Amino acid sequence: MSDLFKNFRQRIDKTLDQTRPDAVVKRHSKGFRTARENLADLVDIDSFVEYGQMAVAAQRNRYDSDELIKQTPADGIITGLASINADLFESTETQTAVIVNDYSVLAGTQGYFHHKKLDRIIEVAAEKELPVIMYTEGGGGRPGDTDVTTQIAGLNITSFAAWAGLKGRVPRIAVNNGYCFAGNAALFGCADITIATRQSWIGMAGPAMIEGGGLGAFKPTEIGPIDIQSKNGVVDIVAEDEVEATHLAKSVLSYFQGSLTNWDCVDQINLGSLLPQDRRFVYDVRKVIEALADSDSFIELQKNYGPGIINGYIRIEGHAFGLICNDCKILGGAIDAEAAAKTANFIRLCDSFNFPIVSLCDTPGFMVGPESETHGSVSKMSDMFTAGASCKVPFVTIFLRKAYGLGAMAMAGGSFAKPLYSASWPTGEFGAMGLEGAVRLGYKKELSAVNEPAEQQQLFEKLLAEAYHKGQAIEAAAYLEIDAVIDPATTRDVIIQSMR
Repeated sequence: MSDLFKNFRQRIDKTLDQTRPDAVVKRHSKGFRTARENLADLVDIDSFVEYGQMAVAAQRNRYDSDELIKQTPADGIITGLASINADLFESTETQTAVIVNDYSVLAGTQGYFHHKKLDRIIEVAAEKELPVIMYTEGGGGRPGDTDVTTQIAGLNITSFAAWAGLKGRVPRIAVNNGYCFAGNAALFGCADITIATRQSWIGMAGPAMIEGGGLGAFKPTEIGPIDIQSKNGVVDIVAEDEVEATHLAKSVLSYFQGSLTNWDCVDQINLGSLLPQDRRFVYDVRKVIEALADSDSFIELQKNYGPGIINGYIRIEGHAFGLICNDCKILGGAIDAEAAAKTANFIRLCDSFNFPIVSLCDTPGFMVGPESETHGSVSKMSDMFTAGASCKVPFVTIFLRKAYGLGAMAMAGGSFAKPLYSASWPTGEFGAMGLEGAVRLGYKKELSAVNEPAEQQQLFEKLLAEAYHKGQAIEAAAYLEIDAVIDPATTRDVIIQSMR
């Protein structure tokens, strides 16, 4: 028995970093961590139960057993169950399926046993309804698994369908650092939340496949760099490095794990003063979000994609919410096609996992014009109505300032009658379209009848002031188009009480 246990211990040790110094040094020389270093930082101490640790690449007819054990530990993927954030939640809420692709093993490529391990942990996650965090660094499919003689193309594997099939069932968070190509990129792109470091390159094919397809020779660093993939919405959150990416993964996961009992927030008395007195001036709405939410609880998604609407997670009194919010610094708060598309997807994500939605509205409406239509505005903007109409979770809309036209309705779930509660700050203003445009269009005949430019401008200002008075929040509330006008300082209380 002593020999059996000795062999067992040696075999386990050969999968760990301390027996792979060359691989560790190579990773560290790039400024990267090893797969097991990321794993150790992610999970709670002594909580990881590993699946398939003894696996090696299916290449026994190419290399002897000792060489495979040394060079292909765990067949390039670490899988198992662990507790994450046990310091914040009950143990029943912290169990998580963990998948870490190991780039130090055959460039993180996906082989026969690699896929079997991936399929196994996905099956467990589905059966036990566990969230999944996956580190996706890797080069895609592996052609060198010569032991597999019962397949031609190997396209009948179930990994991708099984992973995609978890959508809406369990939260899936993907983390990437380094190269992520082909099959690994497909796994990354399927996740509900995607986090990538600035040292990430993500593409549906790597250099070899691109060149093999006759499309030219490219360096891996020319394919899907982070600045491209964050602007087009592929990456939800950009992290500086693996340390921050791992911290962000744990933070994002915490929103799916439940409410926090310990929280604090800034004094709400001056919340309304974050808006300028002049309605024509822009302001930093992120300061409003950060003041409204529990301290340090705001996590923004897809900041560089469709930036006219801010999407993310916040907590109020420890409770998790999805947030959508117009940014008046971008197109004056107008909603373009990209902002509409990302927000419709985010509403569906919130609905899938029972996140109540808080909408902070300040928009002159949808972005219009010939250029806007080249981006598929009709279908993408309309999809906000579809997402809102099908949304089952509580929806609260707070009108900060402008609320005009179809865009404002979309920010309220498709109709001002859709939210559980719709309330405006006193600064709110309402109308079928922007006031300036409405006056110029509705009073075109009267304005054109005045030949003197100064007098015409004076008439315009008079008509605009009348329109603004009619569209003030108090008037909208008096006509029951919204539920209430509130003191900004009570916004948190209004949200929580209406949800209760």
